[in-house]
Amino acid sequence: MGRRQFLTTAAAGAAIAFARPARLLAGDAAPSDSISVALLGVGAQGRVLMEDTLKIPGIRFVAVCDIWDYNRQYGQRYLRKFGHSVRAYHDFGDMLEKEKDLQAVIVATPDFWHAPHAIGCMKAGKHVYCEKMMSNTIEGARSMVRAMRETGRLLQIGHQRRSNPRYLVALNDLLGKANLLGRITTANGQWNRAVSADLGWPARAAIPADTLKRYGYEDMHQFRNWRWFKKCGGGPLSDLGAHQIDILNWFLGGPPVSVMAAGGNDYYTNHEWFDNAMVLFEYRLPTGTARASYQVATTTSAGGYFEQFMGVEGTLKISENPKYTSILREANAPDWEPWVRLHYLQPWEAPALAPTDSDDAVADARETAELATYGLPVVLRKPVHQPHLENFFNAVRGKGKLNCPADEAFHSEIAIFKACEAVYARKQIQIAPEETIA
Repeated sequence: MGRRQFLTTAAAGAAIAFARPARLLAGDAAPSDSISVALLGVGAQGRVLMEDTLKIPGIRFVAVCDIWDYNRQYGQRYLRKFGHSVRAYHDFGDMLEKEKDLQAVIVATPDFWHAPHAIGCMKAGKHVYCEKMMSNTIEGARSMVRAMRETGRLLQIGHQRRSNPRYLVALNDLLGKANLLGRITTANGQWNRAVSADLGWPARAAIPADTLKRYGYEDMHQFRNWRWFKKCGGGPLSDLGAHQIDILNWFLGGPPVSVMAAGGNDYYTNHEWFDNAMVLFEYRLPTGTARASYQVATTTSAGGYFEQFMGVEGTLKISENPKYTSILREANAPDWEPWVRLHYLQPWEAPALAPTDSDDAVADARETAELATYGLPVVLRKPVHQPHLENFFNAVRGKGKLNCPADEAFHSEIAIFKACEAVYARKQIQIAPEETIA
């Protein structure tokens, strides 16, 4: 398949979401190709995955499970609107025992439940799509990889950028075949979010105290805001940083060999996890050392979210949001026009320059010359999680391989665990090769 044909085909595939109804009824798919699925965890992220799964042909929800009546009832009512006859469960063990024909489970519970839930589902013979992080502990993540190998079940981890066609083209074509950046020496990424209040709940919908204790929560506040508690989640480097750090590892062929970091409870006095952190990773590439910085802030939304890779001949800035995506050519780099003609790149439409105050204005000789900017000719016209879910269900059908199986995801997650450790140690931490083996 030629380059032009490939991009045309990819663009056509990415546009399928517009060619079909926004959500598919359960009866839209041929029964022989249908996959029966349960949603375990119907919170905010579970609802996103549920919505995106409803856009995929051949998926039939048969059950939802959540310890909170408020979430469970929402999921059951919502799915029934689209023709999915779902049964609702309070306990996942009860669901696995009764749903004999269940083939796959989407796990979107809090991080500290990921390992017990994913392992229980795989041991029951189900394939699992599990949200990142894999766990809130390294051993929990390792146990998931072991269970995947022992049971022979599929375990896809929700680092969804690994199925995004923009990222795949950037890695395989721009950095791979064309080697447009030359030797990569530096990378960085960030994800910032504005200040927000802790989550509340309707008083009439509170979970009984004994039920909360049984499932590992001290009270409703901890249940609703589990991401900020160390026994439940991994803080902002896990919640937000996991996405960018996974891309740093993927593109740089990680994991890193060391990490140092700084962060703290700079704003929220009622949170256990730090709210802001800055991290520096060291990678050993075949071409030499590369260093990557990462910033996460939960006190400002400035700057957006992206990953950036800088080489001696160019720089790639990429994001799930296309407005943050571009590739810049250094003045001393080989001509990129051949790659434009092959449709690896597209010209960038720069905004008109503002007039200067004087026709005699001269740039400071110390200023860096403006780099030539290009765009990536790949547009995803689907929700960002949908391609990753499609990849999972294709693998369940035996029509492809997982883009982010648990053993590969573990390499990125160990870097995140070590970054959190470095924040509190306030020193450089070495990451031994044996630590990255699941």
